[in-house]
Amino acid sequence: MRDTTAVLGYAWPLVVSPGETVRFHLSAPELERANATVVRVRCADPDPDGPGLKLDVPGTPIDGPVALCEQPIHPGACAIIADAPALSPASLSAGCFIWPTAPRERAQTILSRWRADLAEGWRLGLDESGHLIFHVAGSAGQARVRAAKPVLEREWLFVAISYDAQSGAVALTQRSLDPQGGRDISGTAAGKAPANLSWPKETALVFAAHAKTDGGMPLTEGHYDGKIDRPRLFAAALPEEALRRACETLAPSPADPALIGAWDFSREMDSATIHDLSTNRLDGTLRNMPMRAMTGANWDGSVVQWRERPELYGAIHFHSDDMADCEWEPGLEFIVPSDWRSGFYALRLTEREGSEDPVESYVSFFVRTPLGKARSKLALVASTATYQAYANSALRLDQVHAEAMLEGVIALSRDDAYLQEHRELGLSTYDTHSDGSGWCYSTARRPILNMRPLGNTFNYVNDTHIIDWLEQRGFDYEVITDCDIDRHGAQLLKAYDCVITPTHPEYYSLNMIEAFDAYQRGGGRHIYLGGNGFYWRIAWHPTRPHEMEIRRGMSGLRTWEGEAGENGLSFTGEPSGLWRTHGRPPQRLVGVGFDAQVFTRSYPYEWLGDARDPRVGWLVEGVDLDAPLGDFGLRGGGAAGLEVDRVEPSLGTSPHTLRLATADRLDYGGVPTLEELRTLHRGVMGDQNALVRADLAFSPTANGGAVFSTGSIAWACALTCHDYENSVSRVTENVLRRFLDPSPFAGFDV
Repeated sequence: MRDTTAVLGYAWPLVVSPGETVRFHLSAPELERANATVVRVRCADPDPDGPGLKLDVPGTPIDGPVALCEQPIHPGACAIIADAPALSPASLSAGCFIWPTAPRERAQTILSRWRADLAEGWRLGLDESGHLIFHVAGSAGQARVRAAKPVLEREWLFVAISYDAQSGAVALTQRSLDPQGGRDISGTAAGKAPANLSWPKETALVFAAHAKTDGGMPLTEGHYDGKIDRPRLFAAALPEEALRRACETLAPSPADPALIGAWDFSREMDSATIHDLSTNRLDGTLRNMPMRAMTGANWDGSVVQWRERPELYGAIHFHSDDMADCEWEPGLEFIVPSDWRSGFYALRLTEREGSEDPVESYVSFFVRTPLGKARSKLALVASTATYQAYANSALRLDQVHAEAMLEGVIALSRDDAYLQEHRELGLSTYDTHSDGSGWCYSTARRPILNMRPLGNTFNYVNDTHIIDWLEQRGFDYEVITDCDIDRHGAQLLKAYDCVITPTHPEYYSLNMIEAFDAYQRGGGRHIYLGGNGFYWRIAWHPTRPHEMEIRRGMSGLRTWEGEAGENGLSFTGEPSGLWRTHGRPPQRLVGVGFDAQVFTRSYPYEWLGDARDPRVGWLVEGVDLDAPLGDFGLRGGGAAGLEVDRVEPSLGTSPHTLRLATADRLDYGGVPTLEELRTLHRGVMGDQNALVRADLAFSPTANGGAVFSTGSIAWACALTCHDYENSVSRVTENVLRRFLDPSPFAGFDV
């Protein structure tokens, strides 16, 4: 059995042009060396019933032995305010609002200026049983006070602490914001510490964790799970009432001589900076991408998008398992040769070849055609947004209904087993954090186990079947990426007469949708060889291109829901959720849209009357219209399966669309998406519901353009069956050759 996890890594940049440098960041806890080879990926699927793993070796200067070492990952989000003289007052007090989400998991730190290696400073936190504690310590002694009642999970609480240097008095206060129905855990705790304690030097002020040492990695520990809103710090032992007024005020007076810092998290939501409103300007830096644009303790439901009233979204949700960037040192790098073809590429790492447990691991990257220098009329769009959304998905491990949904016993791969033990890799946007909240951010600066050869077949591996088919049939094509479409818009697509979107282009930003819409309006021809495409609205970070964001909201086929009022993307301020709920269902773009999952098996299409329309005779040339279409395939034994789309005029399918074929007998395993169910009743599954189906559709568009859609993820994995000679392959080739022919589509008045 191949060991796919003995060496892990990531490439950055993930997408490069010829002449640019790509760097490989590698880690191996047990191997000191491996053999490295750069490969061009033609097919990433080792399935013996398919074309098999197909890799070309172009030859590079870095091919050969590479030295390895272990590079750890340090998860956990926090905010760090660098040490400054103002942070060492004799007396101090602090206050903030908190919303803890996992208070009984372990000891956690909420606010601190504490050095763990010295056990000195001060910190406000939670103990293992969920009680608030305030701890002060110095060379002269220490004091620790503990609240009488534990905090409640997901309930807002005001917290205040103080230390009086003259008397040594220590105080801790907690006040419930909603004292009804047994929620009131308000109370105070007092203690006495030595007077005039000295605080540790060169120690950062940290929110949601505390400093481990004065340097080195990891920088922090004791990470907190939950929200923090409007923290304030004063150089005086203020009473609780004064601290609460200061925290409730959105902009405390900077003229207050005791004010050290007043942090407003509602400013610059898309940045890694937290702003201090005091005259000290103690701005801080966020580590590991905690969730911003979160409802604060003052959110009243009057708005549901943070841009309308940012001051109501002044909370940050920190997670102990947040991870934004491995920050590994690069082990290899090379300049992509100027004559390289665009495509899917990977660094292959092997060791122990010939043994029972050989190492074979891959680090993927993509080579694009130089921007503005297209050499082909045809482009395949790599779905990097979808790959990143699914990065390191643990659904098969964590969802209690996974086997019921997939209608079978789950066989775990080596990657699955590794991910179960190494959650520090960061999970996918389908998973939940350790506190139960959803992952809304995904980073490319980490190993992604399911975006590489030999990985899980969904998405990346399935898409390479299209590459293999294009190569086999001799088509000249180039690879571009959807993240580049986000950055460069329709001008990137305009260079091509035809573009192919592959098996599952599910995640699309506004820029990407707009680019495809403009391309099609301008006469571009679009072949959509997948299902469940153009479904979720996402955003890429404007300055950190490795970061992507999705908010699940409360609609669509989802594995978690965001909290009320938190569906706005922090990167851009746009609403997230389904494109359908924003008036742009996929049917308006490609004629079909997601309607069901069918994981039990895949099915053939049956030809419909529109297939005999003489205007599309070229599409069905050489195909038997009396025989099923695609009663074979590598994913479930058919061409219509996994996730399927249908024609739906009420959602925007063009009146000119021809519904050529359908797979509408998907049996009980055809499960409709939630947005399709306005009411619950018997008969909604595929064996009794005509709306649960996959449709094959063709539509002419403006200026000589056209769209062909298959409405099924499984379609592409039927292309190579029977040695590439089959009806699915023939229809796809007919469409592609006609779409590359610039002559207009006769008989359509568009």
